[in-house]
Amino acid sequence: MTTPDPSREPEPTKPAGTATTPYKDRVYRSPAGVVGGALVLAIVAWLGIDAVVVGEGRTPWLALATMLFLVPLVFAYTLRPAVFVNDDGLRVRNPLRLIVLPWGQVASLRSGFSNEVVDDSGTKYQLWALPVSVRARSKAARQDARAARAAARADARSDARAGQGGSLRGGAVGAADLGTGAALAADGPRRAETDRAMDELRELHERRQGEPGTQGEVTVRWAYEIIAPAVAGAVLLGVLWGLG
Repeated sequence: MTTPDPSREPEPTKPAGTATTPYKDRVYRSPAGVVGGALVLAIVAWLGIDAVVVGEGRTPWLALATMLFLVPLVFAYTLRPAVFVNDDGLRVRNPLRLIVLPWGQVASLRSGFSNEVVDDSGTKYQLWALPVSVRARSKAARQDARAARAAARADARSDARAGQGGSLRGGAVGAADLGTGAALAADGPRRAETDRAMDELRELHERRQGEPGTQGEVTVRWAYEIIAPAVAGAVLLGVLWGLG
């Protein structure tokens, strides 16, 4: 389940001479990924520091090399992923890359087994911060089915009471049932959290893709601050194991 980070949503200001309010800057993350990553990092730090302090021989060096290798990767695949959204475009922070896509260069936003953004050249970029949850989709579908059955029962009871004339109390209950059914129908189909986030991105893309300020080039930058220490840790581990 992915939710916008409200702490990153400054109040927009309305520029002079425009009738539209700028879209609030938003950050989408995976709460489950953040919590899981924090727990894994805590376990790695606990075991690694313990091995460094009380270990003997090559054990402290092996522990340091293992932490140097694991910590950047765990951080990259759990805490780092995020999708930053504003009026100008998307900034997709994936485990090992940072992709900046102006809305004018976005061809489509797709949802299947994973959520992806496709640029005008046909290149696909996975949105790691918006993972697809089949379980969440199934739960939303079950809630929809229950709501539809409840609305149908409420409407049927209201029709039956209206046909019979009903007492004052029965008419009041029937009106309440009818209101409940109408409210359930008005809510529309329920959507999984990440699917709702993708709907918001598609809506903003349709609104902004033709604007002059949303044109530009797609830029991709590798996260060398993650790659370099992970590679160094892997090399150090290899050397230590090679020395026997």
